[in-house]
Amino acid sequence: MRLTFLGTGSAMPTGSRMQSGYLLERDGNRLLVDCGSGVLHSLARTDAGYEGVDTVLLTHHHLDHVSDLDVLMKARWLAGETELTIAGPPGTSDLVRDLLETHDYMQDRLDLTLRDLDGGPFELAGFSGDTCETRHSMQCFAYRLSVDDGPAITLGADSEAFTDLVEFAEGSAVLVHDCSFPDDVDVSNHPTPTTLGATLRDADAEVGRVYLTHLYPHTEGRHEEMLESIADSYDGDVQFAEDGLTITVDRT
Repeated sequence: MRLTFLGTGSAMPTGSRMQSGYLLERDGNRLLVDCGSGVLHSLARTDAGYEGVDTVLLTHHHLDHVSDLDVLMKARWLAGETELTIAGPPGTSDLVRDLLETHDYMQDRLDLTLRDLDGGPFELAGFSGDTCETRHSMQCFAYRLSVDDGPAITLGADSEAFTDLVEFAEGSAVLVHDCSFPDDVDVSNHPTPTTLGATLRDADAEVGRVYLTHLYPHTEGRHEEMLESIADSYDGDVQFAEDGLTITVDRT
């Protein structure tokens, strides 16, 4: 399974990171998770392009995770690719319908399938998924995704660090986790390196490499310091994600 980081930034643009978006691919199956501002441009740089992705999975409905959604819908219509499935937490169907009411010329342009997930296991675009509700300022789902009996990738979405979320990722080859701010920022709904490191240490779970994402401008130039803070508690493999990074996870 391939994971491409389309956007590793946050609600405050830096000029170098797009907002949240991830592309998962396996055996011709493609799934776009989140669609923040700039993600469509990143997607256009991939071999799949926006023409090749007909399924979107949203973690939650904050602007930096959905703001390119209507842009994607129009681009696919103009490209002649009219089928699109959009899934996410409760309220996702209403969100898309409201976008189409605002941009009323897009009404009936696409053959849309809308799904509100109930928080349990699901199947989508050839991927098997499970959900874990995170600790954020609105309802938000982390997703554990795999294909057949292959390795799992867990996308932690926006969340404070807590052991249940790490334990949800048990056995995953990759855990993508929010680490929005350095330690000297007083923040809720997101973790700092110290709290994340302690949570990774305390969780009763084995996970592979941890990639840090959802990075605010406050983190620029401070990556080494942040990694050292995590390493004070957790000795696992932790790296910062970057826009355009593609990783491949194979069966072991």
